[in-house]
Amino acid sequence: MKTIWAVAGEVSGDDRAAEVMSEILKREPSTVFHGAGGPRMAKFSAPPFENWIDQAGVVGIWDILKIYPWFQKKFYWMLQQISEIQPNAVLLVDYPGFNLRLAKALHSRYPRLKIIYYVSPQVWAWKRSRISQMAKILDLMLCIFPFEKALYEQSGLKTEFVGHPLVEKLKMEKLPIERDSHLLGFFPGSRWKEVRRIFPVMVDTASIILKQRPSIQFEIAAANPAQADWMRSLAKESGIPINIQTGTAHSLMQRACAGIVCSGTATLEAACFELPYCLVYKTAWLTFEIGRRLITIPFLGIVNVLADKPVVKEFIQHFATPKALAAEALRLLDSSKDRQELVVHLRSVVASLGEVGAASCAAQAILRELQ
Repeated sequence: MKTIWAVAGEVSGDDRAAEVMSEILKREPSTVFHGAGGPRMAKFSAPPFENWIDQAGVVGIWDILKIYPWFQKKFYWMLQQISEIQPNAVLLVDYPGFNLRLAKALHSRYPRLKIIYYVSPQVWAWKRSRISQMAKILDLMLCIFPFEKALYEQSGLKTEFVGHPLVEKLKMEKLPIERDSHLLGFFPGSRWKEVRRIFPVMVDTASIILKQRPSIQFEIAAANPAQADWMRSLAKESGIPINIQTGTAHSLMQRACAGIVCSGTATLEAACFELPYCLVYKTAWLTFEIGRRLITIPFLGIVNVLADKPVVKEFIQHFATPKALAAEALRLLDSSKDRQELVVHLRSVVASLGEVGAASCAAQAILRELQ
């Protein structure tokens, strides 16, 4: 029987970890999981397990500092539990701020403990020097972008490219429908702070577009009912007709003629569904200023990073104005040629991510490492 302590700190990490846990159990049904994550991981885990996603999934330095004592408490709780359980391995899924610190502490205390990282942190974007440090504390890196393998292997860290978990999953959700040439999709993100900063800009963008193209309809895919209610209230106050739904993001990405998408996983989802879109991102001033000084790559969106060129236009922070977003949205809505050119680039980027099941490949790699 193998025991694995798994840690994920965000909703996407909970999804990725649960997929791998399920695949491991198909191959080794006696495997026991403990750790910290969300409701999906909880289904495959035994006590002790901490469902901490709602509190742990914060963004930005300021938000982390506000609950730092809480993070410290969870950190030392995990060290204590791992000491008592003595798992065969620790599986860390994304969430680098916490997980890399945990990996360092565990390696120092238990040098024989297998430490495996899935969904490699994007240190190549902000601090590549950390790659050599990670090589000293990790036993295996499972990366989801093809260019990452060479970067990590140069440092001596054993690395496997397992493919991107979204590609296979989203292929199963493709619908036999045509795009509505009068529909613009808005995707303001899933976190409250993102939504509160970005949705008002989208409302103002819609107002500008309507003055030039009264026939355009707007639809938003909200992450949950609470956010949908808040957005409906704001849209009603502004007098802008916006259809706000929940749980329809993937459908909207296939029905809309074009979209405005908040930076994050949704931008890759939009690429998989071949939605012509532009990227928008706004964050707290302090977070933006610190990030601007740390990030060493010229793009924020992963599609542009993978293509190594500006395939999708990015509107970040003070550049994310209603006027600029409206102009780009109208360009995509009005020009079938521009939309098709963008779709061709999106297809090329998605093709580079592989088609084999990432969770299955990751599970096999983890079991090989444990043997």
